[in-house]
Amino acid sequence: MERIMVIGVSAGVGKSTFARRLGENLNIDVHHLDTFYWRPGWVEAPLEDFISAQKEVLSDDKWIIDGNYSNSFDLRSEHADTIIYLELPLRVCLYRVVKRWLSYIGKTRPDMGEDCQEKLDWQFVKFIMTTYFPRKKKMKKRLADLQRSEPEKIMVILKSKQEIEEYLLNRKDEPG
Repeated sequence: MERIMVIGVSAGVGKSTFARRLGENLNIDVHHLDTFYWRPGWVEAPLEDFISAQKEVLSDDKWIIDGNYSNSFDLRSEHADTIIYLELPLRVCLYRVVKRWLSYIGKTRPDMGEDCQEKLDWQFVKFIMTTYFPRKKKMKKRLADLQRSEPEKIMVILKSKQEIEEYLLNRKDEPG
């Protein structure tokens, strides 16, 4: 467990927080895809730059990368030895997105691109609500297909706050 992908069903599921805590426990550097994707002022990076930044990290022996970004899922999963998928209820994800917004109003989160101040608008809430269930179904299939084609990969699916906490607690003393 040295090349770890952290993905989730939705924004607000806790990917970045989980990845950071796991990285601290295992002493492995954590990389947030949002920092590669978003340029200052919420400008999207060119796809080539986004992919190039990931390839640089993927060449390292140890890493944790958090984020979904389906346009580079296969690239990351090909190099990962462990894929951790977080799936909490939609209401929890929405609550956490609002809580995050309130906590970071006027500021940029540490797991976000530089100078991308936290924002929350109807378009983002609507995106979460309309993609949650289709994404849940798609991720279930995608992970099952990956497990069939690459059974040596460690697949971890965590579906409650308790499962997430127990998983992190059990990795506190593992050597990185």
